[in-house]
Amino acid sequence: MNTLIKLEEAAMFALGIYLFSLLHYQWWWFAALILAPDIGMLGYIAGNKAGAWSYNLFHHTGVAVLIYLLGIYAGAEPVKLIGIILFSHSAMDRMMGYGLKYEKGFKFTHLGEIGR
Repeated sequence: MNTLIKLEEAAMFALGIYLFSLLHYQWWWFAALILAPDIGMLGYIAGNKAGAWSYNLFHHTGVAVLIYLLGIYAGAEPVKLIGIILFSHSAMDRMMGYGLKYEKGFKFTHLGEIGR
């Protein structure tokens, strides 16, 4: 994967950390929840198509931003937390080369094949 993409995602991850710092949660919440979006992988139990859809829903940056904005609009800090965790997790995954999935299988992503 291109170094520039990794740097961009590192900046996004740093933004997620900053946004988390604006919330009134202790830091252990961030550490405890950062891997929670990987629950989307459970969709692969139902096959590649369901797995890709489920995984991508939990790893889509646009979904994360929308949830965060809904939290701002509603004044609901737990909703903002969910958006920040989704956003930060997606950036962290992309820094490591895990992108949105294609229906072909888990290792086929928009950033290229995992393991190459």
